[in-house]
Amino acid sequence: MTESTSVMWFRDDLRVRDNPALRAAAEHGGPIVCLYVLDDESPGVRPLGGASRWWLHGSLTALAAELGEIGLSLTLRRGPAAEVVRAVVDETDAAAVFWNRRYGEAERAIDTDLKSFLKDERGLDVRSFQANLLAEPWTVQTGQGGWYKVFTPFYRAVTSLPEPRHPLPEPGDEDSPALHHRRLPSDELDSWGLLPMHPDWAAGLRDRWTPGSAGAHERLDAFVHGGVGAYPDEHDLPAEDGTSSLSPHLRFGEISPFEVWHAVERRRARAPKDAAGASAFLRQIVWREFAYHLLYHLPSLGTKNMREEFDRFPWEEPEAAELEAWQQGRTGIPLVDAGMRELWTTGVMHNRVRMVVASFLVKNMRVDWRVGERWFWDTLVDADPASNALNWQWVAGSGPDAAPYFRVFNPELQASKFDPHGEYLRRWVPELGTDAYPEPMLDLKESRKAALEAYATIR
Repeated sequence: MTESTSVMWFRDDLRVRDNPALRAAAEHGGPIVCLYVLDDESPGVRPLGGASRWWLHGSLTALAAELGEIGLSLTLRRGPAAEVVRAVVDETDAAAVFWNRRYGEAERAIDTDLKSFLKDERGLDVRSFQANLLAEPWTVQTGQGGWYKVFTPFYRAVTSLPEPRHPLPEPGDEDSPALHHRRLPSDELDSWGLLPMHPDWAAGLRDRWTPGSAGAHERLDAFVHGGVGAYPDEHDLPAEDGTSSLSPHLRFGEISPFEVWHAVERRRARAPKDAAGASAFLRQIVWREFAYHLLYHLPSLGTKNMREEFDRFPWEEPEAAELEAWQQGRTGIPLVDAGMRELWTTGVMHNRVRMVVASFLVKNMRVDWRVGERWFWDTLVDADPASNALNWQWVAGSGPDAAPYFRVFNPELQASKFDPHGEYLRRWVPELGTDAYPEPMLDLKESRKAALEAYATIR
């Protein structure tokens, strides 16, 4: 067993449990450098939005503590990722580098070039692993060997694959070798300025969330044992705590989809009454897989209309005051305002309401979906490059698997159906029904008619 140093490069996998790259570093033997690189500089890599940066601070804090419990330490560096990793390899004379795979185009290019340099030119042991998707995008193919553009056949294909692998134990257990860390000079996390200061707008995020693996597993356990059975009935009700709230934890890799999948399957086996809920929830996990499948094959998912006819759509250029009214929840449309206020306060929005506020922006206001995508990217703690883009294109009708153009969500009907007692509205719009609440910024019926006329021009 070699005693040479290995580098474990953390990215969107900020966990110790079920981390195959970390497991490989432990099995390699010798000292381990656990490295995280904040990369706001590499071409094509999209910097995190404000809410995600807040989450990252908490997640890295939790990861450092987790690593400390198994005898490892976390090194923080900032800069172009490939340059930083190469510098750390030179600094430590490392013989091996391990990481878990990413699926965005720019990130894949960085990884491919770095792997080629370190492995082919320098002779290092460089290995990457599948850790954050149940099925990697190139492994799910149509009968003709192509990729899927529609969710339902993709879902059938994924669920017909062999059972996802079981989660790996964390390094440092009785079956793995003893761990040794190599401490390097590290940035102070606070020096990265990830937390908002003036003003500090994160109070609601702190009240709502506990970033890190411990918080992720707490949420998973609570959902599996208390919520999954009611999921089909409650997941569309914004006033209820009917969803798993795992999306930011999955986004930052604090918990793996393998852990989630098998925890839900165990519940299904032990509690047949929860089987329908388990199936409905796991379908949402596969929707996340579908988003990454599309991002891999359509790298411009977040920036280009996937249906070219939408390049001719007559989007309106909103007045600054109109866009701010939508962003700040002052449209005079109660369900839209409730959702946008929930987003600003907590960093998330109920999925049913996300569809409503997105439809209102792109169809009633006729604002380009990319404007909304950018706002969500900055304000969501679960802002995900694949899911965020896919969901906006779905609502706009411009995606490969999208809502029909004539489907315009009516916020009033949606509120009466999914918040019949007004609990969600009262929670987030307490001034509703008073003179303090603004008049509607537009007429829902007339704006729907105008939207359909605009869509007719590109059909």
